[in-house]
Amino acid sequence: MVLYFARLQILSCAPHSRIMHRAYTMVASAADTGADKDAPLKEDIRLLGRLLGDVLRAQEGEDMYAVVETIRQTAVRFRREADAGAAKELDGMLKILTREQTITVVRAFSYFSHLANIAEDQHHIRRRRAHLLAGSRPQQGSVSFALCKLAGAGVDEATVTRFFRQALISPVLTAHPTEVQRKSILDAEHDIARLLAERDRPLTPKEQAANLHLLRSRVATLWQTRMLRYSKLTVADEIENALSYYRITFLRELPGLYDDIEADIAAQYGGPDAPPSAIAASYVQMGSWIGGDRDGNPNVNAATMRHALARQATTILDFYLDETHTLGAELSVSTLMVRCTPALQLLADSSTDSSDHRSDEPYRRALIGIYARLASTARALGAANILRQEVGHAEPYENAAAFAADLQILIDSLNANHGAMLVQPRLSTLKRAADIFGFHLASLDMRQSSDVHERVLAELFAKAGAAPAYAELDEEAKVALLLAELGQPRLLYSPYISYSAETESELGVLRAAREIRQRYGARAVRNYIISHTETVSDLLEVLVLQQETGMLRTTDQGSALDLMVIPLFETIPDLQRAAGIMQRLMALPLVRRLVEAQGLEQEVMLGYSDSNKDGGFLTSNWELYKAELGLVQVFAQAGVKLRLFHGRGGTVGRGGGPSYEAILAQPKGTVNGQIRLTEQGEIIASKFSNAEIGRRNLELLVAATLEASLMPPAADDAQQGQLAGFEAVMAEISERAYRAYRDLVYDTPGFTDYFFAATPIAEIAELNLGSRPASRKSTRRIEDLRAIPWGFSWGQCRLLLPGWYGFGSAIGGWIGEGDGADARLVQLRAMFQHWPFFATLLSNMDMVLAKTDLAIASRYSLLVQDAALRERIFKRITAEHAATLACLERITGASERLAGNPLLARSIQNRFAYLDPLNHLQVELIKRHRSVGHEPGKVDERVHRGIHLSINGVAAGLRNTG
Repeated sequence: MVLYFARLQILSCAPHSRIMHRAYTMVASAADTGADKDAPLKEDIRLLGRLLGDVLRAQEGEDMYAVVETIRQTAVRFRREADAGAAKELDGMLKILTREQTITVVRAFSYFSHLANIAEDQHHIRRRRAHLLAGSRPQQGSVSFALCKLAGAGVDEATVTRFFRQALISPVLTAHPTEVQRKSILDAEHDIARLLAERDRPLTPKEQAANLHLLRSRVATLWQTRMLRYSKLTVADEIENALSYYRITFLRELPGLYDDIEADIAAQYGGPDAPPSAIAASYVQMGSWIGGDRDGNPNVNAATMRHALARQATTILDFYLDETHTLGAELSVSTLMVRCTPALQLLADSSTDSSDHRSDEPYRRALIGIYARLASTARALGAANILRQEVGHAEPYENAAAFAADLQILIDSLNANHGAMLVQPRLSTLKRAADIFGFHLASLDMRQSSDVHERVLAELFAKAGAAPAYAELDEEAKVALLLAELGQPRLLYSPYISYSAETESELGVLRAAREIRQRYGARAVRNYIISHTETVSDLLEVLVLQQETGMLRTTDQGSALDLMVIPLFETIPDLQRAAGIMQRLMALPLVRRLVEAQGLEQEVMLGYSDSNKDGGFLTSNWELYKAELGLVQVFAQAGVKLRLFHGRGGTVGRGGGPSYEAILAQPKGTVNGQIRLTEQGEIIASKFSNAEIGRRNLELLVAATLEASLMPPAADDAQQGQLAGFEAVMAEISERAYRAYRDLVYDTPGFTDYFFAATPIAEIAELNLGSRPASRKSTRRIEDLRAIPWGFSWGQCRLLLPGWYGFGSAIGGWIGEGDGADARLVQLRAMFQHWPFFATLLSNMDMVLAKTDLAIASRYSLLVQDAALRERIFKRITAEHAATLACLERITGASERLAGNPLLARSIQNRFAYLDPLNHLQVELIKRHRSVGHEPGKVDERVHRGIHLSINGVAAGLRNTG
């Protein structure tokens, strides 16, 4: 591997020519050849590969370096030539590696995956800057592009600004058991990315040498840093990991994005010299599940919720204090030179600062007072981490709005007194941050499974003498009892009765939520998500629990509900019931009053992961589409605004894929300026560990939501009829795909045994990856396995089965043979060309198939000791794979994967050279691990560690596997 990249070491001897080449490439026009565009990427990968090779030589010796390269070359030969001899040679080579050598080889290939990801991210930034420098037209996915498209369709500025004032776009960070990045690794990689970016600037020879030295030292730091956790990750660890992305990206880039969008609107509708039009609303807000998601995680409770908000408050208040202190140094404006407003003078005079040296500097005096109030606020909220002592004592702010109001006084004074240019960037960014993040940073969602609520209510009803066997009642009786209870002024709970630990814990969590809202503001906790929602009673139960804890209050003046109750529809049957459940729920007078009190808005969450595991890729996507259409109709009839919360994962099999295309492919009427979606697992690091990449990903969400919400619908009756025809075809295809998928996964004898043997699922369950267990129950049933490790396991063995299985059987069976086959194929091609939903579905599957590798998967199949079972199931999988490829080619006309996205195709192909050896090594290590069993004293911890390292490396190489 490293020898391959070391061949171009001569590049390091010509710094001036390389600088000129990189500078030329950055400003090249979009008409440049593909080779020219990618030249800096290749150079960066070569450089990082060479540095890794240097470190490997220095740390492990020349012999180990040669072993790594020999393994890489043999793995490449195995791939390119399908050489049986190469396979045998590779197998023999891996078997004779010592435990120490194996770990070294795994680490080398794993770190190269990480370094290649850094180079790719930097190249994306470079190409974006090249477009901007060249004055290219706005790129798809930018807000500028969306505004241009909308203006061309006749959408005026008033409509656009009204959209932003009413919109809510919320990425929600979640912690999941496939997250494999350690914060120490992220920190080192962040430094490498920064140093790599420096090389795009003109550097003197000394600066070039210093940069190279620092890069080498950071790569060496990576090599000497433990990649894995040796202890189980706690919820507190997950909270800290998530907060690091706020410091890197969200705190500065999100307010900056707001400024860019205002400038884009002004440029589109008012011309290039038009001043930005201020939009006061906070239309992008961050959310989090980390510390509030209790579903299947016994480690989350009231204490973790309180800890999560305390740490979030500390993070945002630290930012406010630092920025306020810096502003105090910057705003040295004197009233001897320029006037200030009476409001600012009053704020300065009420400050804790009484120094004569600053008597003519009202902005500094005001900021000293603001700093003192922030410091007191931090102490009052339990977020005290004040590095600089404030001047004097001040009362804490009552809320973040009061803090923002003080900042607005400074802004208004500067604007009124020739200081408008001083507002940007720091003061306006701080004010915008106060509006977006408040004192809570991100809204913490609560989530629990419906069966837990049922058990808690059953105990409360029984001990209160209201219903002895609530859980045994039918649905209608449950609804009647719950509605009756919601009309009662008294509580079921008594402090004088003993309850189970589960009941006390669940009520304690809700009481903690009430305290958090009082402490940090209403936005700190505002959503309660119910997993496995199957009935109306599942939703009413949470209303009763809120009533029990003072979060639902009914008076003569009306009803007030603190937490919006949000159903999560996950499985295929749940999705099919979704519209009917919401229709019955919102028809209840009590619920209608609560929805009205919420501003006639109601959120519904759709689960992509479990529906995929339940019904397969194609059927999951179709049932989600139908559920959305049904919900749109129900909500329109009820006169309620629908907000969909998309529970998407990293893999395509879990709803992953490009967010921009996914939002645009949503059925008409399902976005309307309101969307929330999860960002999960290592996808968080991929999207937000680099500030510029993070800002671009946030802009993609806004641009897609803007375009999906405001683009006028097609009014052509013929087009509407065509869509109805497309949907009818999709219904037939989905039914066929569902049968094919279920037949393999749930109805084939021995499939569970095959899955547990031919994938590293057992080893993944042992990893110290997250605080949540990989399975909901201690069984080997597919039904009980969490969808996340299910998809993660198939990615590790390079089959990625949840992202494509069933498509070939469905399409091939529907097209059939004979006279009607050609017409049906024409219909499918029309669906691909004219229906965004179907085109996006095929595009995502195309990407999955590009990463699928049957040759590698065949190595994993050899882990199945039952030869007859192995041959029977793997043969079925390979046949379906071949059928899927054939059908995809017939529809799209592309014989090569990712023909429409050559950049991604090259990226994936370039990864195979260092990804394949990791898979081969993983198989060998799993063999060793399983051969000794799990008896005490027999497990080789170094082998165990090697497996975990390989899992990390494969995940990094595939990128979207969580």
